[in-house]
Amino acid sequence: MLDSLFSTAASATELSLGDALLTLFLSFALGGLISFTYMKTQAAYTQNFALTMIVLPTIVAIIILLIGSNIARAFSLAGAFSIIRFRSAPGDPKDIAFVLFTMAAGLACGVGAYGYAILFTVVLCLLMFLLKAIKFGAKTSTQKLLKVTIPENLNYERTFDEIFNIFSVKYELKKVRTTELGSLYELVYAVTIGQETDQKELLDAIRVRNGNLDISLTMTPTVTE
Repeated sequence: MLDSLFSTAASATELSLGDALLTLFLSFALGGLISFTYMKTQAAYTQNFALTMIVLPTIVAIIILLIGSNIARAFSLAGAFSIIRFRSAPGDPKDIAFVLFTMAAGLACGVGAYGYAILFTVVLCLLMFLLKAIKFGAKTSTQKLLKVTIPENLNYERTFDEIFNIFSVKYELKKVRTTELGSLYELVYAVTIGQETDQKELLDAIRVRNGNLDISLTMTPTVTE
């Protein structure tokens, strides 16, 4: 029984209705498990993407069932898909990994390797939960973009050095420009803030130093012209 579960049915010339239904049901169930894992291990996700991961293994399995070992069908299907253009914004690398994950599960179901499909899916899902639990690759500090407006009578080169040192903030002055006909300076810093740092206290200290003028703290340290 175990050997038959881990054997493939790709070489079979005829596919029974029972095998087809088992393939569709199993691929759908594995897609649901993968989608559930994705939602639990991602900080943010979209409903559309979560739903896509449920049906994608089933779609791949259906394609494999239709092709079978028929070369003519394979070429016909490739020609049909060649006229379809997919347009999407570049996604997160983890999203791409999950897409490949779901396609692999559907492919394994389509060729009849049900045991391997279940085994690999369960192992990889558990691995995703483990990596999430140990916070693998998480940064201990966050790099951000800090924009501060100061009056012209302050020395922009050394104005905030003391504050940054007190809060253990690594910083680099990236850009300086004048505003309000030269009466104000806008400073742009790339700062690295540790997770133990109270960002509100940091901003309050900067606000006291710059006379309560504008301050902006963003997540991306990219300086735009």
